[in-house]
Amino acid sequence: MGYPKCMRTDYHMHTPLCGHAIGAPRDYILAAQKQGLAEIGFSDHNPMPTQFDDWRMAPEELPQYIEMIHAAQREFPDYPVRLGLECDFIPSFEGHIHHLAAQAEWDYLIGSVHYITPDWDVDNPKHLKRWTEQPVEEIWQKYFDAYTLMAESCLFDFLAHPDLVKKFGHRPEGDLSRFYKGTLDAVAEAGVVLEINTAGLRKDVHEIYPSRDFLVAAHIRNIPIVINSDAHSPKEVAADFDAAYMLARDVGYTEVMTFKGRKAMPVAIS
Repeated sequence: MGYPKCMRTDYHMHTPLCGHAIGAPRDYILAAQKQGLAEIGFSDHNPMPTQFDDWRMAPEELPQYIEMIHAAQREFPDYPVRLGLECDFIPSFEGHIHHLAAQAEWDYLIGSVHYITPDWDVDNPKHLKRWTEQPVEEIWQKYFDAYTLMAESCLFDFLAHPDLVKKFGHRPEGDLSRFYKGTLDAVAEAGVVLEINTAGLRKDVHEIYPSRDFLVAAHIRNIPIVINSDAHSPKEVAADFDAAYMLARDVGYTEVMTFKGRKAMPVAIS
């Protein structure tokens, strides 16, 4: 039957297994249908070999997560519900990502950078003091160095919230492209999709991830995009999508990507 020429999707949403989201999958699906989305996908935070933080599912919960989404797919047989996983990219854990990729028939794997050092997830409010202990420039450079390595790994189908490091509003002075030009070159070389993520509008920075200048630079490099909400509650499904689609169109994008069976397929932006 194929895909319609124009449709909206939301592939970045979580479940209570991550410890900081609310609502059952069916609640997200009902919210998505109310918002007029053509399909959605779940992508909770991946388990790690050892549970070193409190905002992801535990290793033994992965089968429960997979079955939770399969149950939602059975409950809504006429509505596409994709199975995904948001995977932290942490150097030396690449083998674990390969292991996770073999655990289910995923529709997509999302790559994300949260940790810039082994003990600092840079978007975690409990570490806010650390922003005063070293130059902001160094923090941004560490973040984008990690993001570049993630792109070069070619482990993922799309990459999440590209400038998450700005979450609390801390930015270096001057032209910020000096931090992400190399990263975008790596993303383009890898041929991976980049996410426009509306969650930034709900954070201290009050700005979509990524910034307009970042997205312009991505478009120049012909990097494809996907638009997601990063919903942690049903009320956040498709949040601020009008603003995100307007941004994408204004920058010059005419299509977004959809995902099934780890294959990306374009659809036109309405």
